[in-house]
Amino acid sequence: MGLRDEILEKIIQRAAKVFKKNPGELSADTRFVEDLKAKSVNFVQIIAILEDAFDVQINFMEFRRKKTLGEAAEFVAKLCGG
Repeated sequence: MGLRDEILEKIIQRAAKVFKKNPGELSADTRFVEDLKAKSVNFVQIIAILEDAFDVQINFMEFRRKKTLGEAAEFVAKLCGG
């Protein structure tokens, strides 16, 4: 499993808890706002887990601009040097 996939899995697991969804319902193509109705606080919850898990600083505004879980995973992977 590559770094992006590991990050995506972590995002899916956290998003499932935050949005009360089954992780199997979520994928790289799941959209934060349109599909999950994400609010700012939800992004903060996901960012906190990712920062701890991957020891990286994530800019809220940049992360917030990512439309899908996959785009967010790609963004975090780049921050980690992947």
